[in-house]
Amino acid sequence: MISLFVYGTLLTGESNHHVVAPYLIATEPGAVQGKLYNVGPYPALVLSKSRAAGVIVGEWMTVSESGLPALDQLEHFYAPGDSRNEYERVRVVDIDGNREGWVYVYVWRDPSGYPEIASGSWRSVVERSRGDSLTTRLPV
Repeated sequence: MISLFVYGTLLTGESNHHVVAPYLIATEPGAVQGKLYNVGPYPALVLSKSRAAGVIVGEWMTVSESGLPALDQLEHFYAPGDSRNEYERVRVVDIDGNREGWVYVYVWRDPSGYPEIASGSWRSVVERSRGDSLTTRLPV
């Protein structure tokens, strides 16, 4: 089993959740430190060692190991440090320190030229584009 933090289109109910669904064992809410950028149809995560940089809300998913190749393909991850990677798969710890696992972080371009998602929630962007009210709350 693999622990994976997701924060964008793989979230439950989002556009690419169907990719992880066949391998999904369990899901629970979580958050990590960093910044989130809107690069168009999906977000880009840049991790930070400081909570002051921002808090990204998402889900911790437990998935079967057989799902990792499908997730790597979706995230354009070929191998650690490969120049073709759009995302790098790295280890991360939840802000509460009680959970650790993989996360895909954006490495393809400098994301600072894209709009930052100040709420730390990809769902706030998706809901806004649908005209829904914003109900996502950041952990304290």
